[in-house]
Amino acid sequence: MPFPAARCLRALAACTAAVWALAAQAGEITVSAAASLTNALRDIAPLFEAAHPGTKVLYNFGASGALLAQIAKGAPADVLASADMQRMDQAQAQNLIRPSSRRDIVRNTLVVITPLRSARRPTALGDLAQPAVTRIAIGHPASVPVGSYTQGALEAAGLWRAIEPKMIGANSVRQALDYVARAEVDAGFVYATDAALMADKVQVAFAVPTPTPIRYPAAVLAGAPNPGEAAKFVDFLLSPAAQAVFARHGFGKP
Repeated sequence: MPFPAARCLRALAACTAAVWALAAQAGEITVSAAASLTNALRDIAPLFEAAHPGTKVLYNFGASGALLAQIAKGAPADVLASADMQRMDQAQAQNLIRPSSRRDIVRNTLVVITPLRSARRPTALGDLAQPAVTRIAIGHPASVPVGSYTQGALEAAGLWRAIEPKMIGANSVRQALDYVARAEVDAGFVYATDAALMADKVQVAFAVPTPTPIRYPAAVLAGAPNPGEAAKFVDFLLSPAAQAVFARHGFGKP
């Protein structure tokens, strides 16, 4: 008996609706993340994709301030992972994120590094004010969280004015790391996790206490094209599997 055309159309419509429903639940998600998270998040992506078949994670790494500016101008993304609370607070104030999805995912430590073969090795912040130290890599405080933490620490120590003239501005923590690795500066402020990536080229002189703890928040963006999978990704960052990857890269628990 021939299948009625009307029933064929209804069946086709039902199938189409099912396909669109699946597409809304799975697909690509774009994560705009702080540069210091690059290596850890790249290792986490395949774990998430394996746990969520059909979902592909794409990354956009950079300074948190620059990422926020991109998102504010309409750049498409599903998740923002910042290296500080300040930029995430700004994103929330601008209604760019879904506040209920916001999670603290890891912690980090600020350190001073010098070129591996440098004859000078400072042991305290005050040593950086000495005339022998002339060039210091510091992330731009206005847009790079590691620069904000650095300025806060130096201001707390009463040394910002003495050291600011020696500042070689970096557009990200990785650029500050590169300046030191290439011995283009005498010292630099980076995260402990970044310093560990170039142990063959830089040495950690000392850790720097920061007035504000270095915490990394992540959240689903208000305009996320795929909010369902984005929320799963943010939650996955706190899973034992993801936290083990973060720990392997030197990050602390949130």
